[in-house]
Amino acid sequence: MEENINYTEAFRQLQEIVAEIESGEISVDELAIKVKKATELIKICRKKLYSTEEDVNKILEDLE
Repeated sequence: MEENINYTEAFRQLQEIVAEIESGEISVDELAIKVKKATELIKICRKKLYSTEEDVNKILEDLE
């Protein structure tokens, strides 16, 4: 999984996977692959959100 993709792209891919799973038209084998990829995408999104939060907090501290 590419960790250098941006948050927007990771979130878009995650939404696609959720839609595919909800449609119920994927095989059990595909489901396992999709769930694994979704897990990786969630980790990327969390990491990027945490990093952004830290950056914003540093900026706010510098303004005080």
